[in-house]
Amino acid sequence: QVQLVESGGGLVQPGGSLRLSCAASGSIFSIYDMGWYRQAPGKQRELVAAVTSGGSTNHADSVKGRFTISRDNAKNTVYLQMNSLKPEDTAVYYCNAGRLRFGVRYDYWGQGTQVTVSS
Repeated sequence: QVQLVESGGGLVQPGGSLRLSCAASGSIFSIYDMGWYRQAPGKQRELVAAVTSGGSTNHADSVKGRFTISRDNAKNTVYLQMNSLKPEDTAVYYCNAGRLRFGVRYDYWGQGTQVTVSS
C-alpha cells in the first residue's frame, strides 16, 4: 500500500509557474513508477508526465518544453515543475504510483490538487 498526498496547486496567471509535489508513504518509494495525471471538467483523465523507478521520464506532447517531472527517492517525493502555464492546463492534477508485480498492475492515487490558470 502506498499513500500519496499532493500539494502545490492553486491559481496562477497565464505564463506563470507552479511546482506540484507528491509525498509518498507506506511502502518503498523507489520501486514504483510515478506519474502525474490531470482531469479537466468534462474530459477524461490524461497522463501528463511519468518517471520510472529507474529514472526515465516521458512527457505528454502538450506539455513538452514547459513541464518537467522529477523524483527524489531520499525524500519519497515526486515533483512536477510547470512553467509557461496556459488556461488549457487548468485541471485537477493527480499523483499516481504504479508497480507491476507477478503480472499484476498495482496503482495508487492521491486525492488531487486543483490547478487553475486564469487572468
